[in-house]
Amino acid sequence: MNAPLKITKIGNSAGVILPKEVLAHLNVGIGETLSIVTTPRGIELSAAEPDFDAQMAAAREVMQRRKRALRELAK
Repeated sequence: MNAPLKITKIGNSAGVILPKEVLAHLNVGIGETLSIVTTPRGIELSAAEPDFDAQMAAAREVMQRRKRALRELAK
């Protein structure tokens, strides 16, 4: 799909309206969360993984407990 998207003002921010074909391709609906990643070719949108926040919280907790070991490994 190659379709132009218009940038619109939303409060102090800006947004784009995604066509229903894009939402169907991403398998998401209104109110769901998307993940955005910068790539060498531009940006990539994908459906957010529901357990990502829990995984990041667990990783932060381990990094906090093992801060000294991680600092030594980074040298």
